Amino acid sequence: MMRFDAFMQHALHDPTHGYYARKIKTVGHRGDFSTTATLSPTLGKAIAARAASWLKQNPGPFHLIEIGAGDGSLAEAVIKSLPLMLRLKLKYHIVETSSPLTKEQQTRLKPHRITWHTTPLDALKASSGRAFIFSNELVDAFPVRIFQQNQNQWEELHWDGSAESFTPCSNLPISSSITSSHPENHRVEIHESYHEWLEEWICAWREGEMITIDYGDTYPEIYHRRPQGTIRAFLLHENLTGPAIYQNVGHQDLTADVNFTDLMQWGESMGLETIDYCTQNAFLTPHARNTTQDLYLLHPDEPGSAFKVLIQSPLYTIE
Repeated sequence: MMRFDAFMQHALHDPTHGYYARKIKTVGHRGDFSTTATLSPTLGKAIAARAASWLKQNPGPFHLIEIGAGDGSLAEAVIKSLPLMLRLKLKYHIVETSSPLTKEQQTRLKPHRITWHTTPLDALKASSGRAFIFSNELVDAFPVRIFQQNQNQWEELHWDGSAESFTPCSNLPISSSITSSHPENHRVEIHESYHEWLEEWICAWREGEMITIDYGDTYPEIYHRRPQGTIRAFLLHENLTGPAIYQNVGHQDLTADVNFTDLMQWGESMGLETIDYCTQNAFLTPHARNTTQDLYLLHPDEPGSAFKVLIQSPLYTIE
Protein backbone atom coordinates (compact mmCIF):
# COMPACT_ATOMS: atom_id res chain seq x y z
CA MET A 1 0.00 0.00 0.00
CA MET A 2 1.39 3.43 -0.95
CA ARG A 3 0.43 7.03 -0.38
CA PHE A 4 -1.20 8.65 -3.39
CA ASP A 5 1.71 11.02 -3.99
CA ALA A 6 4.05 8.01 -4.25
CA PHE A 7 1.71 6.43 -6.82
CA MET A 8 1.58 9.70 -8.79
CA GLN A 9 5.36 10.09 -8.63
CA HIS A 10 5.79 6.58 -10.05
CA ALA A 11 3.14 7.06 -12.74
CA LEU A 12 4.59 10.36 -13.97
CA HIS A 13 8.29 10.42 -13.16
CA ASP A 14 9.61 6.87 -12.76
CA PRO A 15 12.86 6.82 -14.82
CA THR A 16 11.84 3.68 -16.73
CA HIS A 17 8.05 3.70 -16.86
CA GLY A 18 6.93 7.23 -15.95
CA TYR A 19 4.75 9.21 -18.33
CA TYR A 20 6.96 12.32 -18.43
CA ALA A 21 10.22 10.40 -18.17
CA ARG A 22 9.65 8.00 -21.04
CA LYS A 23 6.13 7.81 -22.51
CA ILE A 24 5.10 11.35 -23.40
CA LYS A 25 5.69 12.10 -27.09
CA THR A 26 4.63 15.72 -27.39
CA VAL A 27 2.16 18.37 -26.22
CA GLY A 28 -0.64 19.76 -28.37
CA HIS A 29 -3.13 18.19 -30.77
CA ARG A 30 -0.74 15.27 -31.42
CA GLY A 31 -0.31 14.57 -27.70
CA ASP A 32 -2.59 13.73 -24.77
CA PHE A 33 -3.32 17.37 -23.92
CA SER A 34 -2.91 20.91 -25.24
CA THR A 35 -1.71 24.01 -23.42
CA THR A 36 -2.31 27.73 -23.90
CA ALA A 37 1.13 27.96 -25.55
CA THR A 38 0.39 25.23 -28.12
CA LEU A 39 -2.86 26.93 -29.12
CA SER A 40 -1.60 30.49 -29.55
CA PRO A 41 1.59 32.62 -29.37
CA THR A 42 -0.24 35.22 -27.25
CA LEU A 43 1.02 33.84 -23.93
CA GLY A 44 4.56 34.16 -25.24
CA LYS A 45 3.88 37.78 -26.19
CA ALA A 46 2.53 38.56 -22.72
CA ILE A 47 5.54 36.99 -20.97
CA ALA A 48 7.99 38.72 -23.32
CA ALA A 49 6.35 42.09 -22.65
CA ARG A 50 6.51 41.55 -18.87
CA ALA A 51 10.16 40.47 -19.05
CA ALA A 52 11.09 43.45 -21.24
CA SER A 53 9.35 45.81 -18.83
CA TRP A 54 11.20 44.31 -15.86
CA LEU A 55 14.55 44.60 -17.65
CA LYS A 56 13.88 48.25 -18.50
CA GLN A 57 13.38 48.99 -14.80
CA ASN A 58 16.32 46.78 -13.77
CA PRO A 59 19.12 47.21 -16.35
CA GLY A 60 21.74 44.50 -16.49
CA PRO A 61 22.22 40.95 -17.78
CA PHE A 62 19.11 39.42 -19.38
CA HIS A 63 18.50 35.79 -18.39
CA LEU A 64 15.17 34.03 -18.97
CA ILE A 65 14.56 30.68 -17.27
CA GLU A 66 11.63 28.59 -18.45
CA ILE A 67 10.85 25.61 -16.22
CA GLY A 68 9.10 22.73 -17.99
CA ALA A 69 9.03 23.89 -21.61
CA GLY A 70 6.64 21.32 -23.11
CA ASP A 71 7.11 21.07 -26.87
CA GLY A 72 9.01 24.38 -27.07
CA SER A 73 6.06 26.43 -28.34
CA LEU A 74 6.21 28.92 -25.50
CA ALA A 75 9.96 29.44 -25.76
CA GLU A 76 9.63 30.04 -29.48
CA ALA A 77 6.84 32.59 -28.97
CA VAL A 78 8.67 34.43 -26.18
CA ILE A 79 11.89 34.78 -28.17
CA LYS A 80 10.13 35.91 -31.36
CA SER A 81 8.10 38.48 -29.38
CA LEU A 82 11.16 40.24 -27.94
CA PRO A 83 12.59 43.31 -29.71
CA LEU A 84 15.70 42.53 -31.76
CA MET A 85 18.09 44.29 -29.37
CA LEU A 86 16.79 42.24 -26.43
CA ARG A 87 17.02 39.02 -28.44
CA LEU A 88 20.69 39.74 -29.07
CA LYS A 89 21.23 40.32 -25.34
CA LEU A 90 19.12 37.38 -24.19
CA LYS A 91 20.46 34.24 -22.55
CA TYR A 92 17.62 31.70 -22.55
CA HIS A 93 17.65 28.72 -20.20
CA ILE A 94 15.26 25.76 -20.14
CA VAL A 95 14.92 23.49 -17.12
CA GLU A 96 13.61 20.11 -18.27
CA THR A 97 13.69 16.60 -16.77
CA SER A 98 11.77 14.77 -19.52
CA SER A 99 14.06 13.20 -22.11
CA PRO A 100 11.37 12.94 -24.84
CA LEU A 101 10.35 16.59 -24.39
CA THR A 102 13.97 17.77 -24.30
CA LYS A 103 14.55 16.16 -27.69
CA GLU A 104 11.42 17.79 -29.11
CA GLN A 105 12.46 21.18 -27.73
CA GLN A 106 15.95 20.87 -29.17
CA THR A 107 14.55 20.06 -32.60
CA ARG A 108 12.03 22.90 -32.55
CA LEU A 109 14.34 25.51 -31.07
CA LYS A 110 17.48 24.62 -33.02
CA PRO A 111 17.75 28.12 -34.63
CA HIS A 112 17.89 29.77 -31.19
CA ARG A 113 20.68 29.96 -28.60
CA ILE A 114 19.37 28.02 -25.63
CA THR A 115 21.01 26.23 -22.70
CA TRP A 116 19.31 23.22 -21.12
CA HIS A 117 19.51 22.33 -17.43
CA THR A 118 17.98 19.58 -15.32
CA THR A 119 17.42 21.72 -12.21
CA PRO A 120 16.50 25.37 -11.51
CA LEU A 121 19.55 25.58 -9.24
CA ASP A 122 21.86 24.86 -12.20
CA ALA A 123 20.07 27.48 -14.30
CA LEU A 124 20.34 30.08 -11.53
CA LYS A 125 24.04 29.36 -11.08
CA ALA A 126 24.49 29.99 -14.81
CA SER A 127 22.66 33.32 -14.47
CA SER A 128 24.39 34.38 -11.22
CA GLY A 129 21.04 34.40 -9.42
CA ARG A 130 19.55 37.17 -11.57
CA ALA A 131 16.79 35.85 -13.83
CA PHE A 132 13.23 36.28 -15.02
CA ILE A 133 11.64 32.88 -14.35
CA PHE A 134 8.38 31.48 -15.72
CA SER A 135 6.42 28.26 -16.11
CA ASN A 136 3.14 27.21 -17.70
CA GLU A 137 1.22 24.22 -16.33
CA LEU A 138 4.14 23.05 -14.24
CA VAL A 139 2.82 22.90 -10.68
CA ASP A 140 -0.21 20.73 -11.56
CA ALA A 141 2.13 17.89 -12.61
CA PHE A 142 3.78 17.64 -9.18
CA PRO A 143 2.53 14.68 -7.09
CA VAL A 144 -0.16 15.54 -4.55
CA ARG A 145 -1.09 14.16 -1.17
CA ILE A 146 -4.85 13.66 -0.81
CA PHE A 147 -6.73 14.07 2.47
CA GLN A 148 -10.24 14.00 3.88
CA GLN A 149 -11.75 14.63 7.30
CA ASN A 150 -13.59 11.89 9.13
CA GLN A 151 -15.03 12.61 12.58
CA ASN A 152 -12.79 15.68 12.89
CA GLN A 153 -9.67 13.65 12.11
CA TRP A 154 -7.55 14.00 8.97
CA GLU A 155 -7.09 10.83 6.93
CA GLU A 156 -4.77 10.32 3.94
CA LEU A 157 -5.47 8.43 0.73
CA HIS A 158 -3.49 5.26 -0.05
CA TRP A 159 -3.60 2.87 -3.02
CA ASP A 160 -2.92 -0.87 -2.70
CA GLY A 161 -2.94 -1.72 -6.42
CA SER A 162 -6.64 -2.48 -6.57
CA ALA A 163 -8.52 -0.16 -4.21
CA GLU A 164 -8.31 3.16 -2.39
CA SER A 165 -8.28 3.47 1.40
CA PHE A 166 -7.97 6.32 3.88
CA THR A 167 -5.88 5.98 7.03
CA PRO A 168 -5.46 8.44 9.96
CA CYS A 169 -2.59 10.89 9.45
CA SER A 170 -0.75 13.05 11.96
CA ASN A 171 2.08 14.10 9.61
CA LEU A 172 0.15 16.89 7.93
CA PRO A 173 1.75 19.20 5.35
CA ILE A 174 1.65 22.99 5.52
CA SER A 175 -1.43 24.09 3.58
CA SER A 176 -4.38 26.47 3.73
CA SER A 177 -6.58 23.42 3.06
CA ILE A 178 -5.58 21.88 6.39
CA THR A 179 -6.29 24.93 8.51
CA SER A 180 -10.08 24.72 8.07
CA SER A 181 -12.74 22.11 8.65
CA HIS A 182 -14.33 20.33 5.71
CA PRO A 183 -17.49 18.27 5.27
CA GLU A 184 -17.10 14.56 5.96
CA ASN A 185 -15.33 12.69 3.12
CA HIS A 186 -14.60 15.93 1.23
CA ARG A 187 -11.21 15.45 -0.49
CA VAL A 188 -8.44 18.04 -0.75
CA GLU A 189 -5.11 17.78 -2.64
CA ILE A 190 -1.87 19.38 -1.49
CA HIS A 191 1.17 19.90 -3.72
CA GLU A 192 3.66 19.25 -0.92
CA SER A 193 6.23 17.95 -3.44
CA TYR A 194 6.20 21.33 -5.21
CA HIS A 195 6.73 23.09 -1.87
CA GLU A 196 9.74 20.88 -1.11
CA TRP A 197 11.13 21.33 -4.66
CA LEU A 198 10.85 25.12 -4.39
CA GLU A 199 12.77 25.11 -1.11
CA GLU A 200 15.66 23.29 -2.81
CA TRP A 201 16.61 26.21 -5.07
CA ILE A 202 14.77 29.42 -4.21
CA CYS A 203 17.57 30.68 -1.95
CA ALA A 204 19.83 30.92 -5.04
CA TRP A 205 17.45 33.43 -6.68
CA ARG A 206 18.37 36.97 -5.71
CA GLU A 207 16.81 39.20 -8.39
CA GLY A 208 14.00 39.03 -10.95
CA GLU A 209 10.36 38.05 -11.25
CA MET A 210 8.71 34.64 -11.41
CA ILE A 211 5.50 34.01 -13.33
CA THR A 212 3.57 30.84 -12.48
CA ILE A 213 0.64 30.03 -14.79
CA ASP A 214 -1.66 27.11 -14.09
CA TYR A 215 -5.26 26.08 -13.63
CA GLY A 216 -6.62 26.35 -10.13
CA ASP A 217 -7.83 28.95 -7.66
CA THR A 218 -7.35 30.35 -4.20
CA TYR A 219 -8.65 28.47 -1.17
CA PRO A 220 -11.51 27.71 -0.52
CA GLU A 221 -12.84 28.58 -4.00
CA ILE A 222 -10.71 25.82 -5.52
CA TYR A 223 -12.99 23.15 -4.01
CA HIS A 224 -16.31 24.81 -4.78
CA ARG A 225 -18.68 21.99 -5.79
CA ARG A 226 -15.80 19.50 -5.93
CA PRO A 227 -16.31 17.10 -3.00
CA GLN A 228 -14.12 14.46 -4.68
CA GLY A 229 -11.28 16.90 -5.26
CA THR A 230 -9.72 17.85 -8.60
CA ILE A 231 -7.42 14.93 -9.47
CA ARG A 232 -7.89 13.55 -12.99
CA ALA A 233 -6.05 11.97 -15.91
CA PHE A 234 -5.71 12.95 -19.57
CA LEU A 235 -5.36 10.37 -22.31
CA LEU A 236 -5.66 11.47 -25.96
CA HIS A 237 -7.42 14.66 -24.80
CA GLU A 238 -10.03 12.65 -22.82
CA ASN A 239 -10.62 13.81 -19.23
CA LEU A 240 -10.70 10.74 -16.94
CA THR A 241 -11.74 10.70 -13.28
CA GLY A 242 -12.54 8.14 -10.58
CA PRO A 243 -11.02 4.63 -10.92
CA ALA A 244 -9.76 5.50 -14.43
CA ILE A 245 -6.89 7.55 -12.95
CA TYR A 246 -5.27 4.29 -11.81
CA GLN A 247 -5.41 2.71 -15.26
CA ASN A 248 -2.89 3.10 -18.09
CA VAL A 249 -0.16 3.83 -15.53
CA GLY A 250 2.72 5.60 -17.23
CA HIS A 251 0.72 6.14 -20.42
CA GLN A 252 -1.51 9.04 -19.32
CA ASP A 253 -1.06 12.39 -17.62
CA LEU A 254 -2.18 12.88 -14.02
CA THR A 255 -2.95 16.34 -12.70
CA ALA A 256 -4.65 18.31 -9.93
CA ASP A 257 -5.75 21.94 -9.70
CA VAL A 258 -3.30 24.32 -8.03
CA ASN A 259 -4.10 25.97 -4.70
CA PHE A 260 -2.69 29.46 -5.32
CA THR A 261 -3.22 30.45 -1.69
CA ASP A 262 -0.64 27.80 -0.81
CA LEU A 263 1.77 29.06 -3.48
CA MET A 264 1.53 32.62 -2.16
CA GLN A 265 1.91 31.60 1.48
CA TRP A 266 4.78 29.20 0.78
CA GLY A 267 6.52 31.89 -1.24
CA GLU A 268 6.12 34.46 1.51
CA SER A 269 7.64 32.05 4.04
CA MET A 270 10.69 31.78 1.74
CA GLY A 271 11.16 35.51 1.30
CA LEU A 272 9.11 36.07 -1.85
CA GLU A 273 6.71 38.95 -2.41
CA THR A 274 3.44 38.50 -4.30
CA ILE A 275 3.49 41.18 -7.01
CA ASP A 276 0.27 40.21 -8.81
CA TYR A 277 -2.36 37.50 -9.01
CA CYS A 278 -4.89 37.57 -11.83
CA THR A 279 -6.78 35.48 -14.36
CA GLN A 280 -5.35 34.40 -17.68
CA ASN A 281 -7.95 36.66 -19.29
CA ALA A 282 -6.48 39.74 -17.57
CA PHE A 283 -2.89 38.73 -18.34
CA LEU A 284 -3.45 37.99 -22.04
CA THR A 285 -6.03 40.63 -23.03
CA PRO A 286 -3.55 43.46 -23.81
CA HIS A 287 -1.75 41.14 -26.26
CA ALA A 288 -4.63 39.08 -27.68
CA ARG A 289 -5.78 38.95 -31.29
CA ASN A 290 -9.30 38.51 -32.61
CA THR A 291 -8.75 34.86 -33.51
CA THR A 292 -10.80 31.80 -32.59
CA GLN A 293 -7.94 30.47 -30.46
CA ASP A 294 -7.41 33.69 -28.51
CA LEU A 295 -11.11 34.26 -27.96
CA TYR A 296 -11.29 30.75 -26.49
CA LEU A 297 -8.26 31.35 -24.24
CA LEU A 298 -9.83 34.58 -22.95
CA HIS A 299 -13.35 33.19 -22.47
CA PRO A 300 -14.54 33.89 -18.89
CA ASP A 301 -16.27 30.49 -18.63
CA GLU A 302 -13.31 28.57 -20.11
CA PRO A 303 -9.50 28.99 -19.83
CA GLY A 304 -9.81 32.75 -19.29
CA SER A 305 -10.93 32.20 -15.71
CA ALA A 306 -9.79 28.62 -15.07
CA PHE A 307 -6.12 29.57 -15.47
CA LYS A 308 -4.49 31.95 -13.02
CA VAL A 309 -1.26 33.94 -13.19
CA LEU A 310 0.90 34.48 -10.10
CA ILE A 311 3.85 36.90 -10.20
CA GLN A 312 6.40 36.87 -7.35
CA SER A 313 9.82 38.38 -6.70
CA PRO A 314 12.51 38.13 -3.99
CA LEU A 315 11.92 40.50 -1.11
CA TYR A 316 15.60 40.37 -0.19
CA THR A 317 18.75 38.47 -1.02
CA ILE A 318 19.11 35.28 1.00
CA GLU A 319 22.75 34.64 1.87
